[in-house]
Amino acid sequence: MTSTGAVRPGSRAWRAAVDQGSGFEAVFLDPVGQTVQQRWADAAMTVAFEDLPPVSAFPVVPGRRWGPGLWWSATTGRHVAAGSNAMRAQLMVLDRDPDVTGLAGRPVRLLWRNQRGQVRSWVPQVFARYRDGTGLLADCPSHPDSGGKHAREAAEAVAQACAHIGWTYRRLPPLDDVLAANLKWLAGYRHPRNAGRPALMAAVVEAFTRPRPLTEGAGAVGDPIEVLPAVFHALWHGQLTADLDTPLHERVHVCPQGWSGPETGGVG
Repeated sequence: MTSTGAVRPGSRAWRAAVDQGSGFEAVFLDPVGQTVQQRWADAAMTVAFEDLPPVSAFPVVPGRRWGPGLWWSATTGRHVAAGSNAMRAQLMVLDRDPDVTGLAGRPVRLLWRNQRGQVRSWVPQVFARYRDGTGLLADCPSHPDSGGKHAREAAEAVAQACAHIGWTYRRLPPLDDVLAANLKWLAGYRHPRNAGRPALMAAVVEAFTRPRPLTEGAGAVGDPIEVLPAVFHALWHGQLTADLDTPLHERVHVCPQGWSGPETGGVG
């Protein structure tokens, strides 16, 4: 057992704790790094998973071009552990979602018994907290069949555990290449410093009261070298919008937040 009284994953006591009648269990690290095991329904209601470190490290796969790293979240102002390029892409999507208030990488391991009584466990890659207090557990496969049968069975179990408490589990499909490239570009301007001098952001939003080409609106505000970072910052944070399913370019039409007028097309 740990110093907090929790059993260690993999031990005989750990297996005994996840018995047929206990349902799902959660294993996580407390704020001082001690392992805690708790009934899943209780942990989900009381633990701020968005504030916790990974319960286990992301694996390093030899030969893979992109390994584990950190994503700086504009939502929280803190780093989130990321285990793959596919996961980083999904973190970008969640980081732009105005309903998301917290993010964490691998903060909880779920334990359960399958129909044959065998103890199974899974660590979802992403946790997101929503504004209404509910949570999302998600995995970010690089292709739909990643992980094989084991991953599919785990996905069914974790989805059941989440549904029981009013949360959601998803295997997030890989992003389209164009969308991923556009988000990566805008993410480079997500930090508050790109909002620029006082009153610049208000002027940028005013310049795109109606849809107009990117460079035209930026030029109307001032020097593009100063203004464009603020435009991209506004596009990241949703103060302005553009079609991110086509490549961003200097004549792409930028629209005000919530624009519902006629389509303007991609060129001016």
